[in-house]
Amino acid sequence: MHIQFPRTHLPLPDPPPFPTHPISLKISVFFTMVLIFTYFFYCLTGFCDSAPRTLYRQQALEYDVLGDHRSVLDDLRPPARLLPDAPALRNRTVASSTDAGQVDAPGQLPPLSDKGSAPSSGMPVSNTFGTKRFPQAIIIGVKKGGTRALLEFLRIHPDVRAVGAEPHFFDRFYDRGLEWYRTLMPRTLDGQITMEKTPSYFVTKEAPGRLCTLNCQTKLIVVVRDPVTRAVSDYTQTLSKNPGLPSFQSLALKNSSSGLIDTTWSAVRIGLYAKHLENWLQHFPLSHFLFVSGERLVSDPAGEMGRVQDFLGLKRVVSDKHFYFNQTKGFPCLKKPEGSSRPRCLGKSKGRPHPDISSEVLQRLRDFYRPFNQRFYQMSGQDFGWE
Repeated sequence: MHIQFPRTHLPLPDPPPFPTHPISLKISVFFTMVLIFTYFFYCLTGFCDSAPRTLYRQQALEYDVLGDHRSVLDDLRPPARLLPDAPALRNRTVASSTDAGQVDAPGQLPPLSDKGSAPSSGMPVSNTFGTKRFPQAIIIGVKKGGTRALLEFLRIHPDVRAVGAEPHFFDRFYDRGLEWYRTLMPRTLDGQITMEKTPSYFVTKEAPGRLCTLNCQTKLIVVVRDPVTRAVSDYTQTLSKNPGLPSFQSLALKNSSSGLIDTTWSAVRIGLYAKHLENWLQHFPLSHFLFVSGERLVSDPAGEMGRVQDFLGLKRVVSDKHFYFNQTKGFPCLKKPEGSSRPRCLGKSKGRPHPDISSEVLQRLRDFYRPFNQRFYQMSGQDFGWE
C-alpha cells in the first residue's frame, strides 16, 4: 500500500544581503568629489581654453591669425632642431598710446574683437605645438632696401620662425595692445627664434621707445641701400600702383631752378639714415644693431647671411649652396628644393625696371645725401661705399 503525500512548493530562502564596505564606499565618494572639484577649478582659472586642439584645427588657426598666404621656403626647411638656452623675453605691460595711427591695412592683419584686446596674463600663449612669443629679433628697416629678401632667406633656417605679413604694431596698431601683437606671432619650439619685419619702424619716431618698453634686449636688423637708388626704387613701386603719379624730378626737387631737395617727400626722407639712427640710439645701444648691405645681399647673399646668422646666434645653415643668380630678374633666387619642379624667387614686384631719370637730378641727390652718408658710416662703423 502506497501512501501519496500532496506535492507542495516550499518557498526558497532569500539570498543573503550583498556585503557592504563603508570604508570603500567613502573612498569612492571622496575621489569622485576630488575629480569634480579639480575640473571646476581647472576651468575657473581659465586653463580650459588652452587645451590642445587637433592638428587640423591648430594649422587652420595659425593660418588665419597670421594672414600669411605664402608658403615660401616651407619645403626648404630642414627638420627643426631643439636647442637649449632659448632666449627669454620679458613681458611688460604697455599702456595704449593716444597718438598711435589708426590706418588699417585691409586683409593683412586680423581685426580687433568687439571686446578689445585681452589683458596680458604675463604668460606665453602655448599648447603642445609650440609657444607664441614676442619677437627676439626684428627687421626694422628700410623700405626698398631688401628686407623681404632677407626675411625669406632667413626662413630657410630651421631655428627661425617669422611672421609673413608686416605687423606694423609699433607704428600703426600700438593701441591694440600686447596680446593682439602676440597673437600674430608664429608658434616656436625651444631654441627657435621668433622674428618679424616692418621696415617703417626705422623712420617712426615713437617706435624705438615703444619697443624698448616691451624689451630693450631685442636684436635689431637694418637693411640699408644707396639712398639715391632706394628713392628711385620707392618711386617705381608707387608709380606701378598709381600711373598718374608726377615725375620723379617734380617730387624730389622743390623747384627746378633752385635745385633744392624736398625732404618732405617720404622717398627722400627715408634715406636720411643717420637722422633715423640717432633716434634709435636714444633707446638701444649700437651693439644691438646689425646693418646689412642691400647691395651685398644681391651680389653675395651667402656672405651677408653668414653675418646675420652670427648676429642672431645661429649656426650657419644658410650658405651659398642655397642660392643662384637669376639673370632675368638681376637678383639671387633660392635653388629649387628637393621634390619641387622649379626654384623659388621673390614676387614679380621685385627687380622691376626703373624709369629713366635725368642724370642731373640723380647727381643732385647724391650731393645732398653725401654728408648724411658719411655721418651714417661713422655712427654704424661701416663704410657702404655709396657715392
